[in-house]
Order: sequence, then structure tokens, then C-alpha cells
Amino acid sequence: MNNFKRTNITTALPYANGPVHIGHLAGVYVPADIYARYLRSKGEEVVFIGGSDEHGVPITIKARSEGVLPQDIVDRYHEIIKKSFEDFGISFDVYSRTTSETHHKMASDFFKTLYDKGEFIEQNSEQYYDEETRQFLADRYITGTCPHCGNESAYGDQCEQCGTSLNPTDLINPKSTISGAKPVMRQTKHWYLPLNNYEQWLREWILENHKEWKTNVYGQCKSWLDMGLQPRAVTRDLEWGVPVPLPDAKGKVLYVWFDAPIGYISNTIELCDNQPDKFGTWEKWWKDPDTRLIHFIGKDNIVFHCIVFPTMLKADGSYILPDNVPANEFLNLEGDKISTSRNWAVWLHEYLQELPDKQDVLRYVLTANAPETKDNDFTWKDFQLRNNSELVAIYGNFVNRTLVLTQKYFDGKVPEIHNLTDFDKETLSEITGQKTKIENLLDTFHFRDALREVMNLARIGNKYLADSEPWKLAKTDMRRVDTILNVALQLVANLAIAFEPFLPFSSKKLKEMLNINSNTWDDFGRTDLLKSEHQLGAISLLFEKIEDDIIDFQINKLQKTKEKNIK
Repeated sequence: MNNFKRTNITTALPYANGPVHIGHLAGVYVPADIYARYLRSKGEEVVFIGGSDEHGVPITIKARSEGVLPQDIVDRYHEIIKKSFEDFGISFDVYSRTTSETHHKMASDFFKTLYDKGEFIEQNSEQYYDEETRQFLADRYITGTCPHCGNESAYGDQCEQCGTSLNPTDLINPKSTISGAKPVMRQTKHWYLPLNNYEQWLREWILENHKEWKTNVYGQCKSWLDMGLQPRAVTRDLEWGVPVPLPDAKGKVLYVWFDAPIGYISNTIELCDNQPDKFGTWEKWWKDPDTRLIHFIGKDNIVFHCIVFPTMLKADGSYILPDNVPANEFLNLEGDKISTSRNWAVWLHEYLQELPDKQDVLRYVLTANAPETKDNDFTWKDFQLRNNSELVAIYGNFVNRTLVLTQKYFDGKVPEIHNLTDFDKETLSEITGQKTKIENLLDTFHFRDALREVMNLARIGNKYLADSEPWKLAKTDMRRVDTILNVALQLVANLAIAFEPFLPFSSKKLKEMLNINSNTWDDFGRTDLLKSEHQLGAISLLFEKIEDDIIDFQINKLQKTKEKNIK
């Protein structure tokens, strides 16, 4: 697939002003986890980096509204997010945060390196200032009337009623949300990264050298480049954040879009400092050309990960650049856009409380419905249908029938294989065929299609059992039953490996039922994974049917949210 020795997988840092919802999972964390688990199972050298993004204006707004410090907000949500990911099986090697000392030092050093190289433009500009609170106002701290639709509570960066992007100076009758006073224009100095100087390089690097990127990613990059790039401020007038490490920059911090992606590096430093024997030096993961860097993100982050952050890395000159950025589109909920402000979401920590032991069901549904090339929709009825008609009726059914029959006829011991018929050989050969298909899809980030092909392997198993009818042959030809159940058991053992990147909890459970240690991806495709006379473990249902009352509860919960929003 590639000539790289190792892979550095990063995931967009979730913003620590609220919990994680299914949109985040489908867009970023489930596909990234599938990929990390897949590479690990192949024995490849991998690091999987996560962490919370804890700076920026929305956090200060939330803190002010609750009468607490920004640190209190990020401490609360960082813990909720971190625990939710752990309980859901997102297998990060590190999950840290951008308020850590390591991060503050790394972000400061990164800025200083670029500053010392003369990479920034220093520029004075006029910005709104609140004379009562004596501070410059971030865009979100200014409201006024939208010039496009007349909405009287539009923000300084966007009108949420008509969706138009705005500048604070576009607003009619602007006012400070902190004091209510009318702001005045005042001069302030900031540092800018001249993206325009890197436009030609970016065009060649992306448009010529990365035509294999997903069409939605490539298309958005081309659109940005065709519009022409402008210098972008890397600092802001704000108290909360990484202080700008310059003597004449009091009251200024690094802009959150500049500091957040550096979090990938600082979190890697933290990991390597804590586990040097396992992961080596952090430079190996960020500066060695034998390392492949992959960013998993949602579509709203494409510009930062394909244009801005690579420019920062290029400007420094010592870092590797992303090899791929497999961004997903958005997941909607019951036909409506997910909205944290309207509480229109399925929150991961609540899901885990209300549907414990159903992590793999959600992982399955979010992957099967992944918004890989266009926005997609999550509905609770589809969640129920996929569980009952696919996980239970196809995968679970095949596993259960095979293990129950083995228990019934052979006291749970793997029977010996005798003469293979053409049908047996054909069925076994399909394992290898499916493996090739699944690998090709995983290697190119087509997780939805890869999952479908794994499920097709379970369908092959069901068809094999249905057509072979060992329960009928048991009356007349037990030698033939030996072979049929051996073939079926080899299929089951292969499914435990194939499903592991997607459904780690049920794969672990299935391996316990098969009484086998964890097999590697290399073992997938073998038809002798279970030796004859091998004793299977205790049998239980791999998946259970989800009844209507569970789904009705979730739908009613959303309905109450909708009614509350109308009021």
C-alpha cells in the first residue's frame, strides 16, 4: 500500500464546551478508531492521538454565563469526553488537552520559531473595543442587527437565522454582549500568517500530488485555492489561551485555530515522554519522512488541516506533512441538523448510560450510515432495524447456530474435517476473497463499504449452513456433519478477526466463546484457525433484539427537546 514504516493518526480535538455527540463519532472518531485498530492488528507501528481543544471564545462565553472560570468549564467537559471515549472503545494511545503545560510550551515555541524566521506579518487594524469593560471584543461578544435578514441578535461572525457569514462591522447597531454598551473602534496589533505566500506551493502539493484524496476534500481545497488565499491572524485580544510569547503582546493569546492543531504534536510529546520504551521519541512521529501522517476530521475542519496547518508545518520546515485527510461530511439526526445549542443530539455519555453494553450497535450503525461523501441521517428506527435484521439476524444468527450445533453434536469440541466437497472449498475460498476486498476498502478509507463486505462474510456463512442442513444430515451422515461444522467454525473464527476493528466488544466476546486468544489480521483468511478437538467456551447470544419500548423512549426524548425549542 505504501512505503512508510509507521502511521501517525490524529483526530480533530473536540471542543471542551460540551459533551461528544453521534455527529462527532460518525464524522471523526469511529472511522479513525477502525483504521487504528486495523493497522495495529496488522502489526504495524501506529500512534493514535486525541485530546480536548480547550481555548477560544465559546469557552469564555459559557464560563461567563455560568459565573465560573474557563478552566472550570474545560475541566468538566474534558473528563466527560475522555471517559465517554474510553467507555465507547475509542482506542487512543493518548487523550490529553490544550491547557496542559506541555501544550503551552510547544505552542509558544512553535510560534516563536516562525516569528524568529520572519514568517509573520505584523499589522495594526481597527477592532471593536468595549470601553466599560476595557477590552477588545471577539466576534462572538458582539451582537447587532443582520444587514441581510434583519435578525436583531446576529453575532459578529455569523447570523444564525439566515446563515450568512459576517464581519462585526457589518452589524447594524452593534453592542457588547458583556456590558451592553455600544463598542468603539480602536487600533490593535496582531500577527498574521501570510497564506498567500504559500498558495503556489499548496496548489502543487494538493492539486497535483494528492489527487487520491477524497473528492469532497480535494474539491473544497481547490475552491479555497481558486478564491485566492489571504494572510490570516494567528493572535487575538483575549485573556484565555496560550499567551503570545512576545514582550509587546500583553493581553494577547494565540488564535485557537493556530494553537489547536499544535495540540497533536504536544499530545504526542506527552505520550512519548510517558512511554519512551513503547513509542520512542516524538520527533520520530512528526519529523521522520518514513512516518505517514493521517488527519481524521469533519468537513468543517478541512481548510485548517489541508491548508492552514500544512502551511504552518511547511513554514517551520522540519515537519512531515499530512499524507491523507479523509474528512467526512455531516450526520443529521431524524432529518434535522444536529445542534448543540438546541440540544438536538444523541450525546455519547447519555447513550452509554441508557444503553449499556450496546457500544458495538452504535459503532455498527454509525459506520453503516457513515457520511463519507455526503451528509447522512441517523434515525432510531434505522438503529433498531440494523440491530435486529443485520447484527442479530445475520451475524449473530450464524454464530449462534454454528456454536449451538457444535455443542449439541460434539460437546463443544471442534469436529475433524474429512472430504471437502466443491461447495465446502468454494465457501472457504470466499474468506480469502472477502479479505482482499475488505483490505482494499480499509486501505482507501472506505469504512462503510468495508463493513458491508465483512457482513457479507456472515451472509455467506448463513447460506452455507442453510444449504448444507447439518441438522438433517445428523440422522444419517455424522461424518459429513463433522466437515460442515468445521467449515462453519472456521468462518466464525475469521469473522471474529474481520469484525474486530469495527466491533471490538463483540469480537472480544466471540473470541471468548471460541476460546481463542486474539488473532492478528494475518490470520484472517486461514481455514485452520480452530484445530479439531479444540474445546469451545461457554455460549451466549452475541447480540440481542432491541424492543420497541427502548426506541420509543429515545424518540420521545427527542420529541420533548423539539417541543422545548418551540416554546
